[in-house]
Amino acid sequence: MTNSSFSAHDALVADTLVVGGGPAGTAAAITLARGGQSVILIDKATFPRDKCCGDGLTAGALRLLEDLGLDPAVIPSWKPVERVQIGGPSGATTPFDLPADNGLFAVIARRAELDAALIDIAREVGVDVREGVTLTGVDSRPDVVETMTSAGPINATAYIAADGMWSPTRKLLGLGTDGYRGEWHAFRQYFTDVTPAAEDELFVWFEPDLLPGYVWAFPLADGTANVGFGIQRGRGIEIQEMKKLWSELLDRPRIRAVLGPDAKPEDRHLAWPIPARLGDLPTHHERILFVGDAAAATDPMTGEGIGQAIETGVLAATELLAAGNDPLVAGPSYRTHLAKSMQKDHRLAQLLSNVLAQPRLAQMSVRIAGATSWTRRNFARWLFEDYPRAVLATPRRWHRQVFSQPGAYATKKERV
Repeated sequence: MTNSSFSAHDALVADTLVVGGGPAGTAAAITLARGGQSVILIDKATFPRDKCCGDGLTAGALRLLEDLGLDPAVIPSWKPVERVQIGGPSGATTPFDLPADNGLFAVIARRAELDAALIDIAREVGVDVREGVTLTGVDSRPDVVETMTSAGPINATAYIAADGMWSPTRKLLGLGTDGYRGEWHAFRQYFTDVTPAAEDELFVWFEPDLLPGYVWAFPLADGTANVGFGIQRGRGIEIQEMKKLWSELLDRPRIRAVLGPDAKPEDRHLAWPIPARLGDLPTHHERILFVGDAAAATDPMTGEGIGQAIETGVLAATELLAAGNDPLVAGPSYRTHLAKSMQKDHRLAQLLSNVLAQPRLAQMSVRIAGATSWTRRNFARWLFEDYPRAVLATPRRWHRQVFSQPGAYATKKERV
């Protein structure tokens, strides 16, 4: 708790306050509003706003977005991907095809458009969305969470913190982790005038000096490509070296061949840290539940976090609804559900990341995955989270279609 409380006089009041309007926060807010709760969502930004990201949506993320009511038609950059090209450390590239006629398993979409569309859905279902509002104080009291914001006080029975890796909520409560800079660090820039292959296919290159990190080129519907690379901290490359390394990576023959000689950078490059330590940080505190990057829920093997953010947001909201909006009951239940599902997947992903850190093992992994049409198809679906990472080790999550279920938006006659 903070040292001071805020006057309830003239305060806005809601069943739940959600702080943060990214995928985790909007997923939670939409779920709660559909469940009959009054919800206020605040974000310091005004939408649409850019968000430094690889822009990739996995099968798991796409199914959740479909459940939330996202219509791909409102996302101009929406680009379904059916072929993934993976280059191993030795230089050879192997194609991995995703199912082409049974829904969507991988999509690239600019975060500025995606997040704004989710904000619109939240408003449509009754969430009181307040943009350009900054959190300045939090007091978690026995029966209410009192907050102060740049727009005045807001009080709520429950509070969902979806406010990112350096969660202001944690800092204001004295729960911040000093010096924490994330497990991954990523660097990206958009490019125009790329080759037809880069406009249509998704490329991942495991460069020996970046392992277990990698370089990517993700296609967007407007003909541009999101190009970037990610590294794990403590693996040999210093963060301050990333800017210098960027131009050298772009000139490596196999990467330049895909981008093409006419590829031009769009705007400036951006870098951002990525938290991937789910289970190490408290997932709840008194009446407050932490979701998305505020819970460090990013995949430790790939650095992907949109699907994980949405999943934690929906789960936290679902637990609140099941508990009659009592966060003191929902918090422990939320933590238990995360431990039974996502944390198991993350532990396996971390082990696999350690394998990919070794060039010989990384190359062997790509070779084995590409051995047959069956392994290529199923590896691609596993990589894009068509089913949970550790599903083989968690039989309770098995069901008849676990390895053959359709992708998202499978019933749509037209694929946008």
